[in-house]
Formats: sequence, C-alpha cells, structure tokens
Amino acid sequence: MFLSLALILFCGFALGGIMQKLRLPALLGMMITGIVLGPYVLNLISPSILDISDDLRKIALIVILIRAGLALDLKELKKVGRPAILMCFVPATIEMAAVTVFAPMLFGISYLEAAIMGAVLAAVSPAVVVPRMLKLIENGYGVKKGIPQLIMAGASVDDVFVIVLFTSFAGMFKGQGFDVIELLKVPVSIVLGLAIGILSGIILVWLFRKIHMRDTVKALLLLGASFLFVSLETAIKDAVPLSGLLAVMALGATIYKQYGGLAKRLSSKYAKVWVGAELFLFVLVGAAVDIRTLASVGVASVALVGVAIAFRMVGVILCLMKTKLNRKEKLFTAISYLPKATVQAAIGGIPLALGIPAGNTILTVAVVAILTTAPIGAIGADLTYRKLLANDGQVD
Repeated sequence: MFLSLALILFCGFALGGIMQKLRLPALLGMMITGIVLGPYVLNLISPSILDISDDLRKIALIVILIRAGLALDLKELKKVGRPAILMCFVPATIEMAAVTVFAPMLFGISYLEAAIMGAVLAAVSPAVVVPRMLKLIENGYGVKKGIPQLIMAGASVDDVFVIVLFTSFAGMFKGQGFDVIELLKVPVSIVLGLAIGILSGIILVWLFRKIHMRDTVKALLLLGASFLFVSLETAIKDAVPLSGLLAVMALGATIYKQYGGLAKRLSSKYAKVWVGAELFLFVLVGAAVDIRTLASVGVASVALVGVAIAFRMVGVILCLMKTKLNRKEKLFTAISYLPKATVQAAIGGIPLALGIPAGNTILTVAVVAILTTAPIGAIGADLTYRKLLANDGQVD
C-alpha cells in the first residue's frame, strides 16, 4: 500500500507538472498516471486502495464542493435567474435524447439501451469544472454576470438529475418499468439537500461566533458535517431522497453569506487540501478506466461522443437565450460544461454488471468520453477564459 501511495504521489505530480509545462491541464497527467499504474496496465496500485477508490474519490469531490460553496455568491447567482435553473437539466436532457436517437444507428442497440448509455454520458464533472470556476472567481473573470457561479451550481445539480434517470432506465431494463416516483425524487432531493445544507450552515455560523476555535478546527468540523450529509443520503435513500453533495455546497454558500470573512479563510485552507485531493481523485479515475475496452472502440464511439457534446453545447446555448451574456460568454459557458469524468468512471461499468447486452459498449463509450471530454473541456476553459470573459477588476 505504501509503495502504491509513493508511486501515485511521485508519478502523479511529475506527469501533472509535465502537462502544465506543455500548457495542458495537470489532471490529464494525473489520469494517465492512474491508467498506467492501474490494474489494467502495470497493476501497481494496491488492491487495498482500489477497494476504497470510490470513497476516496467522493472525499475529494466533497472537498472541491465545499470550496465551491465557500466561494458561491448567492446574490450574483440570483441575478442570473432562470438560466441557472435550466442549466441543471436542459443540456443533460438534450444530450441524452441525442444519444438515444443516434446510438441505435451506430451500434445496433435498442432504444432503451441507448437511453441508459445517454444517462451514463450526460453528467458533467464537477471535479473538473469547479476548480476552474473557482480560479475565475479568484481572478475576477465573468463574476459580475455570475458566469462561474452559474456553471458551478449547474454542474452540481446536473449530476443528481442524471443519476436518477440512469437508475430509472436501468430499472426499466430489469423489468421494473419506468417509475414516475423516481423522477419526482429529483426536485425532492434538491430541495431537501438545500434545506439541510442551509440549516446546518446557519447553526455552524452561530456556533463559530459563540465559541472561539482555530480556523483549522472549523475547517475540520465543516468537513465532518459534509461527511454526515453524504452518509445520511446513503442511509435514507430508500425512504427519502436527499442530495448529500448539494447539501455540502449549500452549507458552504450559507457560511459565505452569513460570515464572508470566515468563508474566505476556510476556502484558503481547503485550497491547500485540494492539492492532494485532486491528485488522488484523477489518478483513481484513471485507474478505473479499462483501456482494454478501447481495442474495439472504432470510429463509432468517438463519433457518438462528438455528437453528444455538440448537442450538449446546443442545450447550454438554449439555456442562455435572452440573457445579458454576449456570444463570447455563451461560448465559454458551453465549452466549460463539456468535461466528463467522475460520474462516468463510477457508473460506466454498472450496465455490464447488470447483464445488459450493450453493457460493454456503454462502458467503452464512457471511457472514450472521459479520455476526450475531460481534457478538451479543461483545456478549452483554460485557454479561452481571458479572451471570452471580461475581467471585472481583480488582478490576474
């Protein structure tokens, strides 16, 4: 295990640094590290680490969503209004519809299998998107129009919506039928997640004002509360739908609103934690990628991913119609909303495990989506934000 940790640290940071020298996102080097060290190539990552890979990735995701909440100005988000709500489900819905139509033509699979594939592909990756939006907020790009806030919030809710649909489609294939109740869980889980996060934020701010403690202790308590939200989601999922990750983000946003100075100090601490969390997140995402499936990838998988992201971009543009955003800002938003990684790595193999005939094809397309859209979206955002967004006055 310790050898595996050493290899992850040394190789991950080394390849990440090389990518940055080449003006590419560090995450690309980290994912390559995971692929090479993972079980499908050199097999140098200890099974004890791989066994808890999902938990480690979720911890990293929690860290970045706390940071997102601590930088989320709700006043700016309210100014955006309607598009902020539409971004949560319209791009994903259009992308799923496109995959459902085109996948049967390309792979000869059923429309239900295509719908399952569409649900796997449609989720955007907060782990890729959120750090870039935080960078924009820190440097003052697009902040006055709420562009980074819009993208961060949409990326978080988008996942809830898509995963519920994936569960419904998979249930249909197993003969359980399409359960409308499952769809109703989407708004319930969002509202309940927001309510718990906001209430917990108010309580914690009151506690922090009443009891003197170091900011490090406050940061750890905030992390503990976030772990509780995610645990609660799992514990009550059969009875009450709850988005634990959305509660995490709402908690941070409430602290920002109630105690702005503290939010900035805590955010700086989580920024340091993120250095390590990011490394493990993307190395483990890479390790989950079975590149053996790429042997049969063909042009069809690449073509389908291309079609899917094209329709996603159309969905983003539709959400932003009749807003104050100009063409350049709309284009940047569409580019930033492309990356896929964590959700695809987490659920891409489930259809195969369920015995769905197209399961291997779905997994292959998920792998292609990760390897193409994560770097394309990240590189696109990194290279275009200075040209497409206005700098609202902060020093870059």
